[in-house]
Amino acid sequence: MKGSRTQVIVLIALLCLVLAWLILDGLAPSNPIHNIVSQVASPLQYVLRWAGTPFRFIGERFISVRKLRSENAALRQENSELRNQVILLQEAQIENEILRRELNFKSSVPSYELLAAEVIGRDASELFQFLIIDRGYNDGVRVGLPVVTADGLVGRISEVSPVSAKVMLLTDSSSSVSSLVQRSRATGMTQGYPGRGLMLRYIPQSQSVEVGDIILTSGLGGGFPMRLVIGQVAEVFDQDVAMFKEARLIPAVNYSSLESVMVMLSFQPLTTEMPASEAP
Repeated sequence: MKGSRTQVIVLIALLCLVLAWLILDGLAPSNPIHNIVSQVASPLQYVLRWAGTPFRFIGERFISVRKLRSENAALRQENSELRNQVILLQEAQIENEILRRELNFKSSVPSYELLAAEVIGRDASELFQFLIIDRGYNDGVRVGLPVVTADGLVGRISEVSPVSAKVMLLTDSSSSVSSLVQRSRATGMTQGYPGRGLMLRYIPQSQSVEVGDIILTSGLGGGFPMRLVIGQVAEVFDQDVAMFKEARLIPAVNYSSLESVMVMLSFQPLTTEMPASEAP
């Protein structure tokens, strides 16, 4: 009962103060009553301002946090879009560089018609290494045709279907290419070697081969055109009692990262030194 009476008294007091504030607002500043009411209401104004300060601070902080979160979200979205644009620009630069090099290569072999193809599959086991390309005999691709990039020789077509073809890489254990040491004109045979990439074999002891030498196709046997880059000598194996020297080669082409190749359509291979088939 006593608590209820106290609440009523407090409520009446607040109402009186509010009424006094309204009266004060309607009176001129020079009015004596205005001065009296001002003196009475002044403590209430101070108390209300003091009590409202924390709430005003909390409200301002809440609005500020929401604004910062919104701005951060917008910045993150903008950064993501910029990163995507940078990635697309880098891809465009890489594609342009590949295209430029392919065009330069085409101009260096004007006597051959080259068909561009995309790599759509891989089959790289220890012994058998192949690529699948998106061109087939509907595009003029035939078994035995050489496959190249601007860096050098990739391999040759081993199987063909209407819309795709299988490319046997030089590193395949069944692959062999008649080869020439560019510097000394020594001849040999480059073969795929499981676990070691490419090996240049059957180099006569009387002929010179050194680390760093560039190895080209010789054109002998008619399986490949002349002067396609095969690789570079990384190590020479020379035994006095052996009839021939051997050398390990670093391929000119990075087979694991190939995305596109070119098929030499107008070349007419005289031999195919590996099993081959053509789908009906």
